[in-house]
Amino acid sequence: MQEVTSTVIPLILAASSALPAAWITLGARDNLLHPDLNETFTAEVVSMARMQRDYPESFARLHHRAIISRSLQRTLFRLIVASEVAVAIAMWLGVLLLLLASAGIVPLWMATLIAAVAMVGFVGIWSAMLICGNHFCYWFCHEGTQVTHFHLVIWGMGNLLALILVP
Repeated sequence: MQEVTSTVIPLILAASSALPAAWITLGARDNLLHPDLNETFTAEVVSMARMQRDYPESFARLHHRAIISRSLQRTLFRLIVASEVAVAIAMWLGVLLLLLASAGIVPLWMATLIAAVAMVGFVGIWSAMLICGNHFCYWFCHEGTQVTHFHLVIWGMGNLLALILVP
């Protein structure tokens, strides 16, 4: 039984970790190949453009938070994409190490540690989006984006807890 558990648990953790790794990889790919698709909305959030248009009274009170410099908006977007790429690479390394742990090639503690650190990066990106989005009041006009970020944080936290508690 111990032998089956030492093989199956790392495989389950690898599969569970591979799913958000695939998600962030596809997002990073699209942000690299088609940056205009997401960069436009990122700029909209940090410039608070929709809030200015749809809630001018509220925007008037908070307009000092808006980032209107296009070069700064592009720089912020590039930092987000670089973070996504780095986290995606780390997550796939964690998945690989979990697969190697299931074969007994690397210790499970090392594989889960690397995978957990990578998963903290995943949770960190989406938590940062929530925090920064809150600063720019994206809940006024980008509610769907906020809900997506909440779901990603919860997904990552579930995986993180499994990586920490299961082995």
